[in-house]
Amino acid sequence: MHRSRQAFAFIVSTKTNRYYMLRYKLSLSLLLLLCVSWSKGQEYRPSISLTQLLKQVQQYAPSLLADSMALAIKQAEAVEVGNQRSPDLSLSYQVDYGSNNNLAGPYFGYGIVPSNSGGRRPENNYDPVAGSLGIAAFQWELYNFGAYKAQSDVAQAAVDVEEKRYAQNKYDLQSFTIYAYLQLLRINDQIAIQKRSIDRNKEIGRSIRALARSGIRPGVDTSMAEAELSRARLNEIELVNQQNQLKIRLAAISNLKPEQIVPDTTAEQMLFEQLKADFVLPNETHPHPLLQYYAALLQENKLQEMQITKKYQPKVFLSAALWARGSSIDGNEQYRDLNRALGMQRGNYLVGLGLTYNLFDLRRKKLSLNTQRLASEEALRRLQEQSVNIQTHIAQANADVGTAQLRLEEIPRQVKAANAAYRQKFSLYKNGLTDIVELNVAQNLLYRAERDYVTAKYDYYIALYHKAIAQNNVDPFLQLFN
Repeated sequence: MHRSRQAFAFIVSTKTNRYYMLRYKLSLSLLLLLCVSWSKGQEYRPSISLTQLLKQVQQYAPSLLADSMALAIKQAEAVEVGNQRSPDLSLSYQVDYGSNNNLAGPYFGYGIVPSNSGGRRPENNYDPVAGSLGIAAFQWELYNFGAYKAQSDVAQAAVDVEEKRYAQNKYDLQSFTIYAYLQLLRINDQIAIQKRSIDRNKEIGRSIRALARSGIRPGVDTSMAEAELSRARLNEIELVNQQNQLKIRLAAISNLKPEQIVPDTTAEQMLFEQLKADFVLPNETHPHPLLQYYAALLQENKLQEMQITKKYQPKVFLSAALWARGSSIDGNEQYRDLNRALGMQRGNYLVGLGLTYNLFDLRRKKLSLNTQRLASEEALRRLQEQSVNIQTHIAQANADVGTAQLRLEEIPRQVKAANAAYRQKFSLYKNGLTDIVELNVAQNLLYRAERDYVTAKYDYYIALYHKAIAQNNVDPFLQLFN
Protein backbone atom coordinates (compact mmCIF):
# COMPACT_ATOMS: atom_id res chain seq x y z
CA MET A 1 0.00 0.00 0.00
CA HIS A 2 2.82 2.39 0.90
CA ARG A 3 4.55 1.72 -2.44
CA SER A 4 1.29 2.34 -4.30
CA ARG A 5 0.92 5.68 -2.60
CA GLN A 6 4.50 6.63 -3.48
CA ALA A 7 3.96 5.63 -7.11
CA PHE A 8 0.73 7.58 -7.25
CA ALA A 9 2.41 10.66 -5.73
CA PHE A 10 5.27 10.38 -8.21
CA ILE A 11 2.84 10.22 -11.13
CA VAL A 12 0.90 13.24 -9.85
CA SER A 13 4.12 15.18 -9.25
CA THR A 14 5.38 14.36 -12.73
CA LYS A 15 2.13 15.47 -14.35
CA THR A 16 2.10 18.65 -12.26
CA ASN A 17 5.69 19.50 -13.28
CA ARG A 18 4.86 18.91 -16.91
CA TYR A 19 1.78 21.08 -16.56
CA TYR A 20 3.74 23.98 -15.05
CA MET A 21 6.54 23.54 -17.57
CA LEU A 22 4.00 23.71 -20.40
CA ARG A 23 2.45 26.85 -18.88
CA TYR A 24 5.91 28.40 -18.53
CA LYS A 25 6.77 27.72 -22.16
CA LEU A 26 3.43 29.05 -23.38
CA SER A 27 3.80 32.20 -21.27
CA LEU A 28 7.35 32.75 -22.49
CA SER A 29 6.28 32.30 -26.13
CA LEU A 30 3.39 34.71 -25.67
CA LEU A 31 5.69 37.27 -24.06
CA LEU A 32 8.21 37.02 -26.90
CA LEU A 33 5.41 37.36 -29.45
CA LEU A 34 4.11 40.47 -27.72
CA CYS A 35 7.61 42.00 -27.57
CA VAL A 36 8.18 41.39 -31.28
CA SER A 37 4.82 42.85 -32.26
CA TRP A 38 5.34 45.85 -29.98
CA SER A 39 8.81 46.55 -31.40
CA LYS A 40 7.44 46.38 -34.94
CA GLY A 41 4.70 48.84 -34.05
CA GLN A 42 7.20 51.36 -32.71
CA GLU A 43 8.69 53.70 -35.29
CA TYR A 44 12.42 54.16 -34.82
CA ARG A 45 13.48 57.78 -34.49
CA PRO A 46 17.21 58.40 -34.99
CA SER A 47 18.70 61.04 -32.74
CA ILE A 48 20.01 64.31 -34.10
CA SER A 49 23.29 65.79 -32.93
CA LEU A 50 23.67 69.39 -31.85
CA THR A 51 25.94 70.10 -34.82
CA GLN A 52 23.36 68.76 -37.27
CA LEU A 53 20.60 70.80 -35.65
CA LEU A 54 22.69 73.97 -35.83
CA LYS A 55 23.31 73.42 -39.54
CA GLN A 56 19.57 73.01 -40.12
CA VAL A 57 18.80 76.21 -38.23
CA GLN A 58 21.44 78.25 -40.07
CA GLN A 59 20.13 77.03 -43.41
CA TYR A 60 16.37 77.19 -42.92
CA ALA A 61 15.57 79.66 -40.12
CA PRO A 62 12.87 82.06 -41.48
CA SER A 63 14.31 85.04 -39.64
CA LEU A 64 17.74 84.50 -41.23
CA LEU A 65 16.18 84.21 -44.68
CA ALA A 66 14.38 87.53 -44.09
CA ASP A 67 17.59 89.11 -42.79
CA SER A 68 19.47 87.98 -45.88
CA MET A 69 16.91 89.80 -48.04
CA ALA A 70 17.30 92.95 -45.93
CA LEU A 71 21.06 92.72 -46.49
CA ALA A 72 20.54 92.32 -50.24
CA ILE A 73 18.39 95.47 -50.22
CA LYS A 74 21.13 97.49 -48.52
CA GLN A 75 23.70 96.22 -51.00
CA ALA A 76 21.42 97.23 -53.90
CA GLU A 77 20.95 100.68 -52.35
CA ALA A 78 24.73 101.09 -52.11
CA VAL A 79 25.03 100.34 -55.83
CA GLU A 80 22.26 102.82 -56.51
CA VAL A 81 24.03 105.54 -54.52
CA GLY A 82 27.25 104.90 -56.43
CA ASN A 83 25.38 105.48 -59.68
CA GLN A 84 24.41 109.02 -58.64
CA ARG A 85 27.73 110.28 -60.01
CA SER A 86 26.47 109.65 -63.54
CA PRO A 87 25.61 112.75 -65.62
CA ASP A 88 22.21 113.48 -67.14
CA LEU A 89 21.70 113.43 -70.90
CA SER A 90 18.17 114.26 -72.05
CA LEU A 91 16.85 114.03 -75.60
CA SER A 92 13.55 115.58 -76.62
CA TYR A 93 11.70 116.47 -79.77
CA GLN A 94 8.35 118.19 -80.23
CA VAL A 95 6.07 119.50 -82.95
CA ASP A 96 3.68 122.30 -82.00
CA TYR A 97 0.69 123.98 -83.62
CA GLY A 98 -0.83 127.33 -82.58
CA SER A 99 -0.69 131.10 -82.94
CA ASN A 100 2.39 133.33 -82.72
CA ASN A 101 1.76 136.50 -80.73
CA ASN A 102 4.25 137.75 -78.19
CA LEU A 103 5.30 140.86 -76.24
CA ALA A 104 8.62 141.86 -74.77
CA GLY A 105 8.88 141.53 -71.00
CA PRO A 106 10.20 139.21 -68.31
CA TYR A 107 8.27 136.58 -66.39
CA PHE A 108 8.82 133.44 -64.25
CA GLY A 109 7.82 130.35 -66.14
CA TYR A 110 6.95 128.17 -63.05
CA GLY A 111 6.84 125.24 -65.40
CA ILE A 112 3.31 125.86 -66.73
CA VAL A 113 3.66 129.02 -68.87
CA PRO A 114 3.83 128.07 -72.60
CA SER A 115 6.77 129.54 -74.50
CA ASN A 116 6.27 131.62 -77.64
CA SER A 117 9.31 133.24 -79.26
CA GLY A 118 9.16 136.07 -81.79
CA GLY A 119 5.76 137.32 -82.96
CA ARG A 120 6.05 140.87 -81.62
CA ARG A 121 3.57 142.77 -83.82
CA PRO A 122 1.26 145.76 -83.36
CA GLU A 123 -1.79 143.54 -83.54
CA ASN A 124 -2.77 139.99 -82.75
CA ASN A 125 -2.65 137.49 -85.58
CA TYR A 126 -4.37 134.21 -84.97
CA ASP A 127 -3.34 132.51 -88.18
CA PRO A 128 -1.97 129.04 -87.45
CA VAL A 129 1.75 128.56 -87.11
CA ALA A 130 3.67 125.27 -86.83
CA GLY A 131 7.02 124.78 -85.15
CA SER A 132 9.37 121.96 -84.18
CA LEU A 133 12.15 121.73 -81.63
CA GLY A 134 14.81 119.11 -80.96
CA ILE A 135 17.09 119.31 -77.90
CA ALA A 136 19.99 117.31 -76.53
CA ALA A 137 20.78 118.56 -73.00
CA PHE A 138 23.73 117.40 -70.89
CA GLN A 139 24.32 118.24 -67.22
CA TRP A 140 26.83 116.82 -64.79
CA GLU A 141 27.51 117.71 -61.19
CA LEU A 142 31.21 117.78 -61.90
CA TYR A 143 32.48 118.43 -58.41
CA ASN A 144 30.75 118.80 -55.05
CA PHE A 145 33.72 118.89 -52.63
CA GLY A 146 33.42 115.28 -51.39
CA ALA A 147 29.64 114.89 -51.24
CA TYR A 148 29.69 111.92 -53.60
CA LYS A 149 32.26 110.07 -51.51
CA ALA A 150 30.40 110.87 -48.29
CA GLN A 151 27.18 109.43 -49.74
CA SER A 152 28.99 106.30 -50.88
CA ASP A 153 30.68 105.87 -47.47
CA VAL A 154 27.34 106.13 -45.68
CA ALA A 155 25.76 103.61 -48.03
CA GLN A 156 28.62 101.15 -47.45
CA ALA A 157 28.35 101.73 -43.70
CA ALA A 158 24.64 100.86 -43.90
CA VAL A 159 25.60 97.60 -45.63
CA ASP A 160 28.12 96.90 -42.87
CA VAL A 161 25.50 97.57 -40.17
CA GLU A 162 23.08 95.17 -41.88
CA GLU A 163 25.82 92.52 -42.15
CA LYS A 164 26.57 92.88 -38.44
CA ARG A 165 22.87 92.70 -37.62
CA TYR A 166 22.60 89.52 -39.67
CA ALA A 167 25.61 88.05 -37.86
CA GLN A 168 24.12 89.02 -34.50
CA ASN A 169 20.75 87.42 -35.30
CA LYS A 170 22.54 84.31 -36.53
CA TYR A 171 24.52 84.20 -33.28
CA ASP A 172 21.34 84.61 -31.23
CA LEU A 173 19.70 81.72 -33.08
CA GLN A 174 22.79 79.60 -32.48
CA SER A 175 22.66 80.47 -28.78
CA PHE A 176 18.97 79.62 -28.54
CA THR A 177 19.48 76.30 -30.35
CA ILE A 178 22.27 75.25 -27.99
CA TYR A 179 20.24 76.27 -24.95
CA ALA A 180 17.11 74.48 -26.18
CA TYR A 181 19.13 71.34 -26.94
CA LEU A 182 20.54 71.34 -23.41
CA GLN A 183 17.02 71.79 -22.04
CA LEU A 184 15.81 68.80 -24.07
CA LEU A 185 18.60 66.70 -22.58
CA ARG A 186 17.71 67.95 -19.09
CA ILE A 187 14.02 67.17 -19.55
CA ASN A 188 14.94 63.75 -20.91
CA ASP A 189 16.84 63.02 -17.68
CA GLN A 190 13.98 64.37 -15.58
CA ILE A 191 11.52 62.13 -17.40
CA ALA A 192 13.79 59.17 -16.60
CA ILE A 193 13.67 60.22 -12.92
CA GLN A 194 9.87 60.38 -13.08
CA LYS A 195 9.74 56.89 -14.56
CA ARG A 196 11.89 55.58 -11.70
CA SER A 197 9.61 57.37 -9.25
CA ILE A 198 6.57 55.77 -10.90
CA ASP A 199 8.22 52.35 -10.70
CA ARG A 200 8.98 52.86 -7.00
CA ASN A 201 5.39 53.89 -6.34
CA LYS A 202 4.13 50.84 -8.21
CA GLU A 203 6.43 48.63 -6.15
CA ILE A 204 5.18 50.24 -2.95
CA GLY A 205 1.59 49.82 -4.13
CA ARG A 206 2.08 46.11 -4.81
CA SER A 207 3.58 45.60 -1.36
CA ILE A 208 0.80 47.55 0.32
CA ARG A 209 -1.92 45.58 -1.44
CA ALA A 210 -0.28 42.31 -0.45
CA LEU A 211 0.05 43.45 3.17
CA ALA A 212 -3.49 44.87 3.20
CA ARG A 213 -4.97 41.56 1.97
CA SER A 214 -3.23 39.78 4.80
CA GLY A 215 -4.51 42.36 7.30
CA ILE A 216 -1.07 43.65 8.23
CA ARG A 217 -1.63 47.13 6.76
CA PRO A 218 -4.77 49.32 6.72
CA GLY A 219 -6.52 50.08 3.43
CA VAL A 220 -5.78 53.79 3.74
CA ASP A 221 -2.14 53.08 2.89
CA THR A 222 -3.31 51.86 -0.51
CA SER A 223 -5.06 55.18 -1.15
CA MET A 224 -2.00 57.16 -0.15
CA ALA A 225 0.18 55.05 -2.44
CA GLU A 226 -2.23 55.60 -5.33
CA ALA A 227 -2.12 59.36 -4.70
CA GLU A 228 1.68 59.39 -4.81
CA LEU A 229 1.64 57.33 -8.00
CA SER A 230 -0.85 59.71 -9.60
CA ARG A 231 1.28 62.73 -8.66
CA ALA A 232 4.36 61.12 -10.23
CA ARG A 233 2.42 60.46 -13.43
CA LEU A 234 1.15 64.05 -13.55
CA ASN A 235 4.71 65.33 -13.21
CA GLU A 236 5.75 63.11 -16.10
CA ILE A 237 2.89 64.47 -18.24
CA GLU A 238 4.01 68.04 -17.53
CA LEU A 239 7.61 67.23 -18.44
CA VAL A 240 6.54 65.60 -21.70
CA ASN A 241 4.56 68.76 -22.51
CA GLN A 242 7.62 70.94 -21.86
CA GLN A 243 9.63 68.65 -24.12
CA ASN A 244 7.05 68.91 -26.90
CA GLN A 245 6.93 72.72 -26.62
CA LEU A 246 10.71 72.95 -27.05
CA LYS A 247 10.63 70.59 -30.02
CA ILE A 248 7.91 72.69 -31.68
CA ARG A 249 9.99 75.87 -31.27
CA LEU A 250 13.08 74.18 -32.68
CA ALA A 251 11.08 72.71 -35.55
CA ALA A 252 9.89 76.20 -36.51
CA ILE A 253 13.46 77.38 -37.15
CA SER A 254 15.04 74.18 -38.50
CA ASN A 255 12.60 72.95 -41.15
CA LEU A 256 12.27 69.68 -39.23
CA LYS A 257 9.22 67.96 -37.80
CA PRO A 258 8.98 68.04 -33.99
CA GLU A 259 9.15 64.25 -33.80
CA GLN A 260 12.46 64.34 -35.72
CA ILE A 261 14.15 66.38 -32.99
CA VAL A 262 15.41 63.63 -30.71
CA PRO A 263 18.46 64.75 -28.70
CA ASP A 264 21.49 62.50 -28.64
CA THR A 265 21.72 61.27 -25.05
CA THR A 266 25.07 59.60 -25.71
CA ALA A 267 26.49 63.05 -26.47
CA GLU A 268 25.38 64.20 -23.02
CA GLN A 269 27.13 61.23 -21.45
CA MET A 270 30.30 62.10 -23.37
CA LEU A 271 29.94 65.72 -22.31
CA PHE A 272 29.61 64.76 -18.65
CA GLU A 273 32.59 62.41 -18.80
CA GLN A 274 34.77 65.12 -20.33
CA LEU A 275 33.69 67.64 -17.73
CA LYS A 276 34.43 65.20 -14.90
CA ALA A 277 37.92 64.87 -16.39
CA ASP A 278 38.67 68.46 -15.25
CA PHE A 279 37.83 70.12 -18.54
CA VAL A 280 38.47 73.88 -18.49
CA LEU A 281 36.81 76.17 -21.02
CA PRO A 282 39.43 78.48 -22.54
CA ASN A 283 39.29 82.07 -21.31
CA GLU A 284 39.95 83.37 -24.79
CA THR A 285 37.51 86.14 -25.72
CA HIS A 286 36.61 87.05 -29.30
CA PRO A 287 34.84 90.23 -30.45
CA HIS A 288 31.18 89.71 -29.65
CA PRO A 289 28.72 90.09 -32.58
CA LEU A 290 26.60 92.45 -30.49
CA LEU A 291 29.56 94.77 -29.91
CA GLN A 292 30.48 94.57 -33.58
CA TYR A 293 26.94 95.61 -34.50
CA TYR A 294 26.98 98.64 -32.20
CA ALA A 295 30.47 99.59 -33.39
CA ALA A 296 29.24 99.50 -36.99
CA LEU A 297 26.22 101.59 -35.98
CA LEU A 298 28.51 104.17 -34.38
CA GLN A 299 30.67 104.28 -37.50
CA GLU A 300 27.59 104.79 -39.68
CA ASN A 301 26.51 107.75 -37.55
CA LYS A 302 29.99 109.29 -37.72
CA LEU A 303 29.95 109.01 -41.51
CA GLN A 304 26.51 110.59 -41.60
CA GLU A 305 28.03 113.57 -39.79
CA MET A 306 30.61 113.82 -42.55
CA GLN A 307 27.91 113.51 -45.18
CA ILE A 308 26.02 116.46 -43.68
CA THR A 309 29.11 118.66 -43.81
CA LYS A 310 29.61 117.72 -47.47
CA LYS A 311 25.95 117.94 -48.40
CA TYR A 312 25.84 121.72 -48.03
CA GLN A 313 29.09 122.45 -49.90
CA PRO A 314 29.04 124.40 -53.22
CA LYS A 315 28.39 122.42 -56.38
CA VAL A 316 30.15 122.77 -59.72
CA PHE A 317 28.05 121.89 -62.78
CA LEU A 318 29.12 121.23 -66.34
CA SER A 319 26.24 121.91 -68.72
CA ALA A 320 25.97 121.59 -72.50
CA ALA A 321 23.11 121.62 -74.98
CA LEU A 322 22.45 121.26 -78.69
CA TRP A 323 19.14 122.28 -80.16
CA ALA A 324 17.56 122.97 -83.53
CA ARG A 325 14.26 124.56 -84.54
CA GLY A 326 11.93 124.71 -87.46
CA SER A 327 9.03 127.11 -88.10
CA SER A 328 6.39 127.82 -90.74
CA ILE A 329 7.23 131.57 -90.41
CA ASP A 330 10.28 132.72 -92.31
CA GLY A 331 12.71 135.44 -91.37
CA ASN A 332 10.52 138.10 -93.03
CA GLU A 333 7.52 137.21 -90.88
CA GLN A 334 5.81 135.51 -93.80
CA TYR A 335 3.36 132.70 -92.93
CA ARG A 336 4.15 129.62 -94.98
CA ASP A 337 2.72 126.14 -95.24
CA LEU A 338 2.57 124.37 -91.90
CA ASN A 339 4.55 121.40 -93.13
CA ARG A 340 7.57 123.66 -93.57
CA ALA A 341 8.02 123.49 -89.77
CA LEU A 342 8.98 119.83 -89.85
CA GLY A 343 12.45 120.53 -91.15
CA MET A 344 15.12 121.98 -88.86
CA GLN A 345 16.07 125.47 -90.03
CA ARG A 346 18.18 126.88 -87.19
CA GLY A 347 20.69 125.17 -84.88
CA ASN A 348 22.50 126.30 -81.71
CA TYR A 349 24.85 124.97 -79.08
CA LEU A 350 25.72 126.06 -75.58
CA VAL A 351 28.41 124.96 -73.12
CA GLY A 352 28.80 126.31 -69.62
CA LEU A 353 30.52 125.72 -66.28
CA GLY A 354 28.53 126.87 -63.26
CA LEU A 355 28.93 127.15 -59.50
CA THR A 356 25.96 127.15 -57.14
CA TYR A 357 25.80 127.68 -53.39
CA ASN A 358 22.87 128.45 -51.11
CA LEU A 359 23.90 130.83 -48.32
CA PHE A 360 20.96 129.78 -46.17
CA ASP A 361 22.40 126.26 -46.13
CA LEU A 362 24.80 127.42 -43.39
CA ARG A 363 22.02 127.33 -40.79
CA ARG A 364 20.54 124.15 -42.18
CA LYS A 365 23.94 122.49 -41.94
CA LYS A 366 24.42 123.60 -38.33
CA LEU A 367 21.03 122.26 -37.20
CA SER A 368 21.33 118.97 -39.07
CA LEU A 369 24.87 118.42 -37.81
CA ASN A 370 23.80 119.06 -34.21
CA THR A 371 21.02 116.46 -34.49
CA GLN A 372 23.33 113.90 -36.06
CA ARG A 373 25.98 114.40 -33.40
CA LEU A 374 23.39 113.58 -30.75
CA ALA A 375 22.59 110.36 -32.65
CA SER A 376 26.31 109.52 -32.74
CA GLU A 377 26.59 110.14 -29.02
CA GLU A 378 23.69 107.79 -28.38
CA ALA A 379 25.32 105.08 -30.51
CA LEU A 380 28.54 105.50 -28.51
CA ARG A 381 26.66 105.18 -25.21
CA ARG A 382 24.89 102.04 -26.47
CA LEU A 383 28.23 100.51 -27.42
CA GLN A 384 29.68 101.27 -23.98
CA GLU A 385 26.56 99.88 -22.29
CA GLN A 386 26.74 96.59 -24.18
CA SER A 387 30.46 96.30 -23.49
CA VAL A 388 29.84 96.62 -19.76
CA ASN A 389 26.96 94.11 -19.95
CA ILE A 390 29.10 91.52 -21.71
CA GLN A 391 31.95 91.90 -19.24
CA THR A 392 29.42 91.51 -16.43
CA HIS A 393 28.01 88.36 -18.05
CA ILE A 394 31.51 86.88 -18.35
CA ALA A 395 32.21 87.57 -14.65
CA GLN A 396 28.84 86.10 -13.61
CA ALA A 397 29.39 83.02 -15.78
CA ASN A 398 32.82 82.43 -14.22
CA ALA A 399 31.25 82.62 -10.76
CA ASP A 400 28.43 80.27 -11.80
CA VAL A 401 30.92 77.73 -13.20
CA GLY A 402 32.79 77.60 -9.89
CA THR A 403 29.60 77.27 -7.86
CA ALA A 404 28.19 74.61 -10.18
CA GLN A 405 31.37 72.56 -9.87
CA LEU A 406 31.18 72.59 -6.07
CA ARG A 407 27.48 71.69 -6.14
CA LEU A 408 28.10 68.85 -8.58
CA GLU A 409 30.78 67.41 -6.29
CA GLU A 410 28.49 67.40 -3.27
CA ILE A 411 25.12 66.24 -4.62
CA PRO A 412 26.14 62.60 -5.45
CA ARG A 413 26.63 62.08 -1.70
CA GLN A 414 23.08 63.29 -1.13
CA VAL A 415 21.73 60.91 -3.78
CA LYS A 416 23.60 57.95 -2.31
CA ALA A 417 22.40 58.71 1.23
CA ALA A 418 18.81 59.30 0.11
CA ASN A 419 18.76 56.04 -1.85
CA ALA A 420 20.04 54.12 1.17
CA ALA A 421 17.45 55.78 3.41
CA TYR A 422 14.63 54.89 1.04
CA ARG A 423 15.68 51.24 0.80
CA GLN A 424 15.91 50.99 4.59
CA LYS A 425 12.50 52.59 5.09
CA PHE A 426 10.93 50.36 2.45
CA SER A 427 12.38 47.27 4.14
CA LEU A 428 11.13 48.46 7.53
CA TYR A 429 7.70 49.16 6.08
CA LYS A 430 7.35 45.70 4.57
CA ASN A 431 8.24 44.25 7.96
CA GLY A 432 5.67 46.42 9.74
CA LEU A 433 8.26 48.53 11.57
CA THR A 434 7.33 51.95 10.11
CA ASP A 435 4.32 53.62 8.49
CA ILE A 436 3.46 54.89 5.00
CA VAL A 437 4.09 58.53 5.92
CA GLU A 438 7.74 57.93 6.79
CA LEU A 439 8.16 55.80 3.70
CA ASN A 440 6.76 58.60 1.51
CA VAL A 441 9.09 61.08 3.19
CA ALA A 442 12.07 58.88 2.34
CA GLN A 443 10.85 58.39 -1.21
CA ASN A 444 10.35 62.14 -1.75
CA LEU A 445 13.81 62.75 -0.32
CA LEU A 446 15.28 60.37 -2.91
CA TYR A 447 13.18 61.97 -5.66
CA ARG A 448 14.40 65.47 -4.76
CA ALA A 449 17.99 64.26 -4.53
CA GLU A 450 17.81 62.75 -8.03
CA ARG A 451 16.25 65.92 -9.42
CA ASP A 452 18.86 68.05 -7.64
CA TYR A 453 21.59 65.95 -9.21
CA VAL A 454 20.18 66.47 -12.71
CA THR A 455 19.70 70.18 -11.99
CA ALA A 456 23.31 70.45 -10.79
CA LYS A 457 24.60 68.76 -13.94
CA TYR A 458 22.69 71.03 -16.26
CA ASP A 459 23.41 74.14 -14.19
CA TYR A 460 27.07 73.33 -14.83
CA TYR A 461 26.41 72.92 -18.55
CA ILE A 462 24.42 76.16 -18.68
CA ALA A 463 27.13 78.05 -16.78
CA LEU A 464 29.74 76.90 -19.30
CA TYR A 465 27.34 77.75 -22.12
CA HIS A 466 26.79 81.28 -20.78
CA LYS A 467 30.53 81.78 -20.50
CA ALA A 468 31.12 80.56 -24.06
CA ILE A 469 28.35 82.79 -25.40
CA ALA A 470 29.54 85.89 -23.53
CA GLN A 471 33.12 85.34 -24.74
CA ASN A 472 32.02 84.43 -28.29
CA ASN A 473 34.05 81.27 -27.85
CA VAL A 474 31.42 78.66 -28.69
CA ASP A 475 33.54 76.22 -30.75
CA PRO A 476 35.39 74.61 -27.80
CA PHE A 477 32.03 74.12 -26.07
CA LEU A 478 30.49 72.52 -29.14
CA GLN A 479 33.46 70.17 -29.48
CA LEU A 480 32.45 68.64 -26.15
CA PHE A 481 29.43 67.12 -27.92
CA ASN A 482 31.51 65.40 -30.61
